[in-house]
Amino acid sequence: MSGRTDIEGQLERFRADFTALRHEIAKVIVGQEPTIDGVLTGLIAGGHVLLEGLPGTGKTLLARTLGEVLDLGFQRIQCTPDLVPTDVIGTYVIMETPQGRRSFEFQRGPLFANLVLADQINRTTPKTQAALLEAMDERAVTVATETFRLPQPHFILATQNPLEAEGTYPLPEAQIDRFFFKLAIPPPTAEEIEQILDRTTSAEQVKPRKLADGRRVLEMGELVRHVAIADEIRRFAVALVAMTQPTHPAAPPSVRKYLRAGAGPRGAQAMVLGAKVRAVMDGRYHVAAADLRAVAVPALGHRLLLSFEGQAENVQPEALLDDVLRAVPEPAAAALGDVRQ
Repeated sequence: MSGRTDIEGQLERFRADFTALRHEIAKVIVGQEPTIDGVLTGLIAGGHVLLEGLPGTGKTLLARTLGEVLDLGFQRIQCTPDLVPTDVIGTYVIMETPQGRRSFEFQRGPLFANLVLADQINRTTPKTQAALLEAMDERAVTVATETFRLPQPHFILATQNPLEAEGTYPLPEAQIDRFFFKLAIPPPTAEEIEQILDRTTSAEQVKPRKLADGRRVLEMGELVRHVAIADEIRRFAVALVAMTQPTHPAAPPSVRKYLRAGAGPRGAQAMVLGAKVRAVMDGRYHVAAADLRAVAVPALGHRLLLSFEGQAENVQPEALLDDVLRAVPEPAAAALGDVRQ
């Protein structure tokens, strides 16, 4: 009984800390509550997040504000066509001691930070984009024959403009799959623009407080993994991912027609972990089918690769996921899971 009480207390603290972070970020960012929740979910779950939105929607400001509310090392990488991998990772340089001795020492690049903002990631070349792959997947980088571990937690928040085409390089499928969530930021409403003007054109400027450090972020991520998921709910998640494959015999007609590839294991992992965070924030210690449905689009949408026909008809992945969600029946009875001790 005491073990159950202890885990309940930890989950209550999780909700309190998550809510405090959300409210502190909201002091600077107007609206965008789903985006803020998605970014925090990706951070805590140990993933990386891709933000997509028009200029002026607060993508960079959100990343900077996240760095201000967390007591973590923060670096910004402004992605440009002339950026090379060594600008991101670092390189060996010749150092000379006072005695005149020379040696090679590795000078770490901006990637060696807890929070890394890769601004306008699709404006840098595929070679530089590929330099991030090992960091995103292994939390390490290899230079020459030596491997360097990155600080923990390590969170890459990348941004891109959906309307830019000239001078951009689409992200390769392998890198897209490394993003835990892809979050689309909608344009602000008239009321939100008015609030933005009130906050940015007055003499009073809001300075967010630091509320958590790296150790607390890692603790929250570990706690989320102890949230229970019943077997039938897990199988529901597996079925959703499997149905996004156009070769699946039961896939919806739209999936078979408009997709050349669907989501894979990383998509399933992102969906389950995102659903666990949502369950805790909803006051539950088990995952429900509704939690999986709620995170399906940010977890799976960017992993769906359109066929030539899908691209020609400008089919939106969200519409295909709606068809998948309708095609996969929910478990007959949502099992009441429990927290593993």
